Amino acid sequence: MPFDLTGYAARIGLADLPAADAAGLAALVKAQRFAIPFENLDIPLGYGIRLDPQSVFDKLVTRRRGGYCFEQNRLLRDALEALGFEARPVLARVWLMADGVPPLTHTAVIVRIDGIERLADAGFGGSHFPPLRLEDGSMAETPDGAAHRLLRNGDGWMLARRDGTGAWQDQYGFVPETAVEADLEMGNHWTATRPGTRFTSLCIVSIPRAAGLVALTGRMLSGPAPEQIADAGRYRAVLEELFGIELSEDEVARLGLF
Repeated sequence: MPFDLTGYAARIGLADLPAADAAGLAALVKAQRFAIPFENLDIPLGYGIRLDPQSVFDKLVTRRRGGYCFEQNRLLRDALEALGFEARPVLARVWLMADGVPPLTHTAVIVRIDGIERLADAGFGGSHFPPLRLEDGSMAETPDGAAHRLLRNGDGWMLARRDGTGAWQDQYGFVPETAVEADLEMGNHWTATRPGTRFTSLCIVSIPRAAGLVALTGRMLSGPAPEQIADAGRYRAVLEELFGIELSEDEVARLGLF
């Protein structure tokens, strides 16, 4: 089934589809990141995470839900290819808060434009950062006052983030080898089912805003107006008002937060 570019553009708030160039790539990544929340709620709800293009489009665009990296960057990659970009997926190890060597539980997109490859990522869940050239030391400021940079790391790359204190922290590392669909499915399965991990033990929702990241982890809302969510009704309202996610009363109850 052809990718519905019109529906996708409406979902991410773009009046016009961008050209298949560097500026168009940056506009697309930013629009998707600011419009579609990062979230894992289908895991605690027991729905599972499907990665086929139609299921991802139905969830994130038609039903206006969010998703985590495997879904977000599947959608981004499908949109890029429909627009004429040369895009391919890679798998990454998340070093942020890692205990030992982490598994390949993140995916991002490498986009080639005029012979130059760039890292594009609409699904890491933290600050938005624009596409970065695959060049040692490539860096970009981010809307929240932080910065991201790429450094060579052996045969691969490490993405690091500088916070407001000036300290750099590794985010994730990857080799530029194209990930096959079976490996993406494997990484997604581990991430969505492994007991005791962040995504199987917490309810996580976030989205970047001009004033900074707004995040809901469990019952704690962080961002410009922090709040400890007191009850299921308020939680449901926050999901809809701040993240555009509509869950039924029964679904919120099944999250087990109250």
